[in-house]
Amino acid sequence: MITLRTFIEQEQPRINAALAEAAAELPVSIMPIAQYAMGNGGKRLRPLLTVLVARLLGYADNDIYPLAAAMEMFHVATLLHDDVMDNAEMRRGSTATHKVFGVTETILAGDALLAKGNQIVAGFGDPRLTAATSDAIAQTANGEILEIANQGKNAPDLLIYNQIIAGKTAWMIRTSCNIGAVRANGTPEQVAGATDYGFNLGMAFQIVDDALDFAPSSLTGKPEGGDVREGKLTPPIFFYANSLAPAERDAFFARFAEQSFTDEDVRHVIDTVRAQGFDDKTRGIADTYLRKAQENLDALTAGLPASPYGEILTSFIGYVRNRDA
Repeated sequence: MITLRTFIEQEQPRINAALAEAAAELPVSIMPIAQYAMGNGGKRLRPLLTVLVARLLGYADNDIYPLAAAMEMFHVATLLHDDVMDNAEMRRGSTATHKVFGVTETILAGDALLAKGNQIVAGFGDPRLTAATSDAIAQTANGEILEIANQGKNAPDLLIYNQIIAGKTAWMIRTSCNIGAVRANGTPEQVAGATDYGFNLGMAFQIVDDALDFAPSSLTGKPEGGDVREGKLTPPIFFYANSLAPAERDAFFARFAEQSFTDEDVRHVIDTVRAQGFDDKTRGIADTYLRKAQENLDALTAGLPASPYGEILTSFIGYVRNRDA
C-alpha cells in the first residue's frame, strides 16, 4: 500500500529531476541562482498534488512531471520576491537567495522562473492550463499587494485576511490540483472537485502556518512571533487584540502600526496567545476548510475505482491539520 510518506519518497526525485532539467535550460547568468533557490529543500507540496490528482483520474503519462515542476517554479519565484520584500535572512534553513546573489539578481531570477514555468505550461498546447497558471500568478501578486496595503492595520473581522491568504497561498495550491485534473481530461465535475479541494486545502495550510508562528522555534525552525513584528493581522493576533480592554487594544494597534514592539512585548503576546489557546482556536478555523476539502474529495472520488491516490489525498488533509513545522 502506498502511503503519503512513500508517495513523497517515490515522486520527489522525479519532480526534482524535472526541476533540474528546466533549470539547466535557463540562461547562464540565471541558472546558478535558480538552482540554489530550488535546491533549498521544500516539501514540493504543489507539484505532488498535481501528480496525485492526475494519477487519481487515471493519467499515467510521465509528462505530468514537467507540468508539476512548473508549479514549483512559480512557487519558488514568489518566495524569492517575498524574501526580498521582507529582507529575510534565511529560507528553509539556508541563507536567503538575495543574501547570496544580490537583490536585483534575485528579483530578475524570480522573473525568469515565472517565464520558464509559463513556457513549460504553454508547451502542452492546452489554453486551459495556461489560463489557470496565469491566473494563479496574478492572484498571488494580488494577495501580496493586499498584505502590504494592510500591514499594521486593525480590522473588524478576518475578511481581508481571508482575501490575502486566498491570493498568496490558496490559489497556487488550487491551481496545482486544477491542472492535474485538466491534464487527465477529467470531467467538468471532476475538475471542479479537484480545484475546490486544492483551494480549501490551501486556505487551511496558510491558517495553520499562521498558528505555527506562535509555536516554539525549536519545533518550527523559525523565529517566534514574526507576524507580530511585521504587522500582519493573522487570526491569533486578531483574537489576542480583541481579548484586550479598549484602551489596551488601542495602544497595541498603535505599536502594531509602527512595528515598534520590543522583544519583551512580542514575548508577552506569544505567551498570551498560547495561554489563552488562540493558536488552537486558529487551527479550528483551518479545520472548517479541511472538512470542506474532505467533502470535495469525497465528491471527486465518487464513482472512481478504488485507488491509493484518493487515500493519499485524504492523508494530505491530515498532514495539514497536524503539521507542527
